[in-house]
Amino acid sequence: MANLLIVLTLPEPVKTKYYNHLRAKFPDLTINMVDHHSKVGPYIDSADILVSFGVQLADHVYKEGRNLKWVQALGTGVDGIIGEPSLQDHVLVTNIHGRIMADSMSEAAFLAMLALSRNFPRALRAQARHAWERAPSRLLNGKTVGILGVGMIAADLAPRCKAFGMRVIGITATKRDLPGFDRMVGREELPQTLPDVDYLILLIPYSAETRGLVGEKLISAMKPTSYLVNLARGGVVDEDALVEALRQNKIAGAALDVFATEPLPADHPFWSMENVIVTPHLGGFHDEYADRALPIVEDNIRKFLAGDTENMSNVVKRPTAG
Repeated sequence: MANLLIVLTLPEPVKTKYYNHLRAKFPDLTINMVDHHSKVGPYIDSADILVSFGVQLADHVYKEGRNLKWVQALGTGVDGIIGEPSLQDHVLVTNIHGRIMADSMSEAAFLAMLALSRNFPRALRAQARHAWERAPSRLLNGKTVGILGVGMIAADLAPRCKAFGMRVIGITATKRDLPGFDRMVGREELPQTLPDVDYLILLIPYSAETRGLVGEKLISAMKPTSYLVNLARGGVVDEDALVEALRQNKIAGAALDVFATEPLPADHPFWSMENVIVTPHLGGFHDEYADRALPIVEDNIRKFLAGDTENMSNVVKRPTAG
C-alpha cells in the first residue's frame, strides 16, 4: 500500500480533520502529517503521495521525495509545486478549484473594498486608543472595479459588485462575454483602462508571464484615489514599486492578502503603513473549506490507488521543457 504525507501549516483542529477523515477512509494507507516543510525528513523519502498547499512547500521537499508519484494541491495555485526545479517530470499534479473558493474569495474582495472605502483600519486604531474619531468614507456605489484575471472567482465576484451598484471591468487574456461585467479588455489595454478604475482587484494566476506584472508603469497609471486589492499571488506585484507608490500617495491604499515572501517578514514596510491592510493569505479559507475539499481529495486518492489516474479530478497540465 502507498504512503501519503500531509504538510499543513494550519490550526490544529483543521489539520486533525484532514488526517482523521483520510485515516478513516483509507485504513490501509500509511499516512503521516507534519506542520511545516522543514519537518518532512523522516517521511518524504518513502512518500508516494504528497498533500499540501503549494505555498506551504519548498523545493527541497521534491528533491528528497525520490519516490513521489503525485502531489495533490489543496488550493488552486500550484506555483509552489510545478515551478520548483526538483519536481520530477513524471510526478502527477492535481489541484482544487471552482466553487470551493469562489464564495470566500468574493467575500474577501468585499471585505477589502469596504474596509478601505470606510477607513476601517483608522477606526480600529482609534478604538485601541479609546479615541472618538470620525474619518472620511466613500461609497462603493457608482465606483468602477477592475478585476485582473477573469476565471471562476471573477465570474462569481462580478455580479456581487453589480449588486452594490458598481461598474465592472474584466481584464483578461481571453476576452469573452460573462454576466456581471460591463466591459472586457485585454491585458494589453491595462495602461489605458486603469485611469478609470477605483478598485483594482488581482485574481490572476502567478506564472513566468505574470511575474511582476503590476509594477511601476501600471501603478502609475492608477489614479490617486484608487485602491489595489491583491488576492492572487504576491509575485504578480512589484512590491518595491508598490511601497514607493503608497509612500508617495500615488494611490490611496492597498489591501494585501498575498506576498512574494510568506510569512511576510516582520521588518517589511507593509506592516507599518497606515494605508495598507495586511492579512496572512486568508482569502480562500473559510469554515467549510475542509468539508468541500476532502471529497475531492478522497476521490482522487481512490482513483490513484486503483491506477485510474486518467480520471482523477483537476489534473494540472505542466509546462514542457524547451
